[in-house]
Amino acid sequence: MKPADKRYLGAGLTEQGCNFAIWAAAADAVELCLFNEVNGTLMETRFALSHRDGPIFHGYLAGVRAGQRYGYRIYGPWDPARGWRFNPNKLLIDPYAHKLEGELIYCPEIYGHVATDSTGAGDTSVMDTRDSAGKIPYSVVSDIHVPHITRLNTPWRETVIYEAHVKGLTQFNYDIPEAERGTYKALGHPSTISYLKNLGITALEILPIHAFETEPAIHARGRQNHWGYNAIAFTAPHRPYAATADPVRELQEAVAQLHEAGIEVILDVVYNHTFEGGPGGPTISWRGIDSKSFYRRASGDNYIDVTGCGNTVDVRRPIVHRMIIDSLYFWSEVIGVDGFRFDLATALARNDQGIVTNTSLMMSLSSDPRLRERKLIAEPWDVAGYALGEFHHPWREWNDHYRGSFRQFWLVNPSHGFTQGVGDVASRLSGSHDIFNYRGPTSSINFLTAHDGFTLNDLVSFNEKHNEPNGEDNRDGSDSNRSWNLGVEGPTDDPKIAELRLRLQKSMLTSLILSAGVPMLTMGDEVSRTQHGSNNAYSLPLDGDLLSAAAFSGGWALNWELDERQRELLETVKTLIAIRRNYLAEVTKEFFTGDMDLGTNRKDLAWFRRNGEEMSHETWGDPGRDHLAMYVDATANHALFIVLNADWGENEFVMPPANWGNSYRCIFDSSKDLTTFEPAILAPGGKTVVLPHTAQVWLVNRE
Repeated sequence: MKPADKRYLGAGLTEQGCNFAIWAAAADAVELCLFNEVNGTLMETRFALSHRDGPIFHGYLAGVRAGQRYGYRIYGPWDPARGWRFNPNKLLIDPYAHKLEGELIYCPEIYGHVATDSTGAGDTSVMDTRDSAGKIPYSVVSDIHVPHITRLNTPWRETVIYEAHVKGLTQFNYDIPEAERGTYKALGHPSTISYLKNLGITALEILPIHAFETEPAIHARGRQNHWGYNAIAFTAPHRPYAATADPVRELQEAVAQLHEAGIEVILDVVYNHTFEGGPGGPTISWRGIDSKSFYRRASGDNYIDVTGCGNTVDVRRPIVHRMIIDSLYFWSEVIGVDGFRFDLATALARNDQGIVTNTSLMMSLSSDPRLRERKLIAEPWDVAGYALGEFHHPWREWNDHYRGSFRQFWLVNPSHGFTQGVGDVASRLSGSHDIFNYRGPTSSINFLTAHDGFTLNDLVSFNEKHNEPNGEDNRDGSDSNRSWNLGVEGPTDDPKIAELRLRLQKSMLTSLILSAGVPMLTMGDEVSRTQHGSNNAYSLPLDGDLLSAAAFSGGWALNWELDERQRELLETVKTLIAIRRNYLAEVTKEFFTGDMDLGTNRKDLAWFRRNGEEMSHETWGDPGRDHLAMYVDATANHALFIVLNADWGENEFVMPPANWGNSYRCIFDSSKDLTTFEPAILAPGGKTVVLPHTAQVWLVNRE
């Protein structure tokens, strides 16, 4: 083989052939393995990558075209006690591959050590000599077209995020051709786009789509990984989500169609761990390339695991740093995505002293001239640490303090009042200044639910988690949900409970959508999707028919055929997002001051008691207070007066006096049916009755 262009790792096509380059610093030798069918038999041809520059092995092979299947075999020491697990009997996926083909076969051959079953049981110190070719996916040479990307650059203050699963979002949308449902292509279908646009969504955040596989232990229990937080390649779109033979092109087109409709795309990325798990896990890529460089370890073969998944990718290493940046560039500059939500971001922000959010990788992401312009969102915790509020501009963060505060306010011990006072709720409503300080309220990604945890419907339907289908004896998932079943665990035919559950969902959505910060909705919360009490719905049956009615009832997909209550909730979300867009987007880009404007004799933000008087310092800590009224100076002629009543009883509220506004018109009431709702109009000092567990929104006219 001739030398390759070693500036670029992976497989790079030319007019006459293909450059191959792989980083393998500690390897003794590297073989490129090409796979072709000859008379119906898959044949392997090996080529030594004899050209080496430092850690990079490379070579150029004439005649190779797009679609060529390949992999690597890497030679080096087998010395587990020192952390080395080189095994040339194991075919390895190219970490820079943009396409994979073939199935992962759960069998002993995929392990570098001598395994006795599909989960890797056996002696991890003894090298296995069985060949894994044909048992793991092949890397595929791809001809990548780089499209023109039209960036929307939607300001954070105008952003409304919708977190969804590629397959779950469209699988039961019967307006889409059957072969395209649940695919990348379906994301760009007019019916999908219309649904998101009508809701008021500006950014679609999709769960992981880099190539992933189900963990062997989960597969052995007859389950499959549905969420996708288990990568086998960081730069290849997950093939089963594609309706066509070209996942990259299909995804590019879907993103372009969403952009044309004014919707950005945010990708949930998982760089903190890989499918290979702990030292006894499979050897399909990084472990066989250089286990000591790609994974954090305490010593020898002892892995450091802050992800709960068996390994932690070692971002302190220059090659890992480079691999992540190159992957992000692929998704951003080739696929066209507009932002990234970093799963367990603190695992990527660790040095030898612990979590440090100005590590080299974090600073690279914050300063790179292209990546810094993307929307960067951190999940600011991992299983060993927590760093909410510690990520620097331009980062935004999932605010679980927001989630806990509002669940507590609306759902915990409602008959005994809100025992912690309403000060914390007020802080969350106004943008969490106590957490994000000078960074501004849009640093907070506000959410009540996410893929991980109860759905909004289940928050008001279950007191306990019900994760038995995962096969872990209900040990998995959080035991602290701050939920309330209203006296009946699960579904009920009691119309009073059903009505109150709907009201609570509408009230909680009012809080979420009208708070300062960036709201994130979870797929299906707008139509009361249920997971039947599962707060860890990451897995689905392995061999079951996922398209059957029974499987659909498991709640893994969005229901597109709605009943009356679901349509009411859907219209609620549309209404609230419209209120946010019209009156709050501009004024919530910076923190409120609460200072009196001497010219208008008003404040940009004020809090009121039920009698229409401003709250005093003494009233904030009242443990019996389970209601709150917030005044926001919205536009030149209008303000919003938002009333939240989490009490079991109805409460009467008095509108603020004339210096705050000339008239008050109720534009939303979570206790009312939107189809028959008639807005009430009050003068300053007028009184409104707010029912239990209800939110009201009043438009204040100052003209």
